[in-house]
Amino acid sequence: MTTDVTRITAEAEKLDRSKMRKIATASVIGTTVEWYDLFLFGTASALVFNKIFFPDLDGAIGTILAFMTFASAYVARMVGAIIFGHFGDRVGRKSMLLISLIGMGVATFGIGLIPDFNTIGVAAPLLLLTLRLCQGLALGGEWGGAVLMTVEHAPADRRGFFGSMVQIGVPIGTLLANIAFLIVASTLDEASLLSWGWRVPFLLSAVLVAVGIYIRLHIEETPSFKKVQQTGAKAKIPFAVLMKKYWRQVVLGGIATLSTGSTFTLLVASGVNYGTKELGHSKTLLLWAVMFACIVAFFAIPFFGRLSDKVGRKPIIFAGVIAEALLAFPLFWMMDTGSPVLLFLGYGLMMLAFSANYGPIATFLAELFGSKVRYSGLSIAYMLSGLLGSAATPAITVALLAATGQSSSIAWYVMGAAVASLLALLLLTETRYGNIHEVEDAPSDSVEVSK
Repeated sequence: MTTDVTRITAEAEKLDRSKMRKIATASVIGTTVEWYDLFLFGTASALVFNKIFFPDLDGAIGTILAFMTFASAYVARMVGAIIFGHFGDRVGRKSMLLISLIGMGVATFGIGLIPDFNTIGVAAPLLLLTLRLCQGLALGGEWGGAVLMTVEHAPADRRGFFGSMVQIGVPIGTLLANIAFLIVASTLDEASLLSWGWRVPFLLSAVLVAVGIYIRLHIEETPSFKKVQQTGAKAKIPFAVLMKKYWRQVVLGGIATLSTGSTFTLLVASGVNYGTKELGHSKTLLLWAVMFACIVAFFAIPFFGRLSDKVGRKPIIFAGVIAEALLAFPLFWMMDTGSPVLLFLGYGLMMLAFSANYGPIATFLAELFGSKVRYSGLSIAYMLSGLLGSAATPAITVALLAATGQSSSIAWYVMGAAVASLLALLLLTETRYGNIHEVEDAPSDSVEVSK
């Protein structure tokens, strides 16, 4: 009898592991597509968009406007988080994931078809802005749903690890975006790159979207949302409930996550712009540095996610934010030497610090909210961090360089974002031990000051 029970238990655990691998794979591929599309735009903003869509403006001003268009998606992301969060908490996680992925794919493919400024004038940047806003709306719903698909299915002692698996979609998507641009930039001359070569990576996104849709059609709804359905506990207006009951978690969670956006955007967009425009490095070298850093993150993010299951979310996140602050000046010192080796070292170290911060943050944010408003709370808090950090970072760094001519001004900016995140993190309690399937309340008393 004991043998039969042991066998059945082992088979159930094997089935659960197989199920979690499938769910994690679906989430990773989906977020990879989304972040490929998003950061493809960031790379293009740094390298070509100022010349294609803002050609009659001064170099620095054109770059700032290109990056401001890049930033516009972050405003749309907040709107998307509210809209998709509402329906994700009312209708379910799975359907919103499919809609967001299709929306992102259509917008990205459309960007690859926009005529340049010399062909249709001011309509070109306006079309670019419109499709960028569509990207933002889609991503506002994508990330939160993908995180919940893994975290709400995961065993309690592995939520940090599986939540971090969603996060590796960021370095993978960025890696693919930079590989695509590296290929076209290294094989085409400047004229061909600006006329048609930059469009190819955007058009290729259709293939990734098709794969993502196919995989997501074969996953099931999460246990947490099923419990909300079964108990009849759906919030009529999730955003209203969220702002009434969890507004502190939303604000503090967004600020605590601020430094992840500032640091990552610094590496993949602002650093590329600084390295090419100010230091005279080739575009190819900077793209290789970004890809190297993404490979570091691919291995480091799940490592730190798993570590957070053992020692807690806050200690790992806290260490990552401190490391980001400490590395802000050394990163630019290494870049300013002009040495490719030191450039790669600086990028690798900063990405390692980012990974410690970013790996556990998805699970940490999800655990701040009760399941009936978790899609809304998680999405809005994270998109708030993007609005405060990622959106403004490229334009601010270009403006700081233009005003001061010193890379130290960017380092101070990175340190400021890290300090803000640390202060917010101190006001939030550890979330690792709570019951994530609780409908009415958060898994833990997540705001320190409320105790």
